Amino acid sequence: MSPDAPFDSRAFRDALGCFATGVCVAATRDRTGAPVGVTVNSFTSVSLDPPLVLFCLDRAAESLQAFLDSESFTVTMLAEDQREVSSNFALRPTAERWDGVSTAALVSGSPVIRGGLAALDCARHAVHDGGDHVILVGRVLSIQSRADGRPLLYFRGAYGALGG
Repeated sequence: MSPDAPFDSRAFRDALGCFATGVCVAATRDRTGAPVGVTVNSFTSVSLDPPLVLFCLDRAAESLQAFLDSESFTVTMLAEDQREVSSNFALRPTAERWDGVSTAALVSGSPVIRGGLAALDCARHAVHDGGDHVILVGRVLSIQSRADGRPLLYFRGAYGALGG
């Protein structure tokens, strides 16, 4: 492929879709204290010492400003029976995403979704440019996890589950 050839964005998205990911909801509170959340699958650990994680958020996301304004956020790793939660936080209007969702708070006060496999409560550590996305890095303040359950997965544009 020559450097002058047009880039095939669809082929790029299709190739990235071959990487199965877990599904999370990142959450914070806006300036008024209202909960704000969004489904993400661009989540990863960064460092053990200090304990850092990151997720990426589209610059066009309605929730972006709340994450930029807040000093904290949580990431809840969803269980396979939380497909509807994932869809709600990806597709529903921002004001309706929390309807019927049971939450808790850890250290920072940002909301954690009950029933997830794990949740990380984070202080914002850094924000980086990521092209059409913003990379939010958090320092983990507290952890909540359970020993049972299976993850909600996303692969080739659809939800999936572990085999076996």
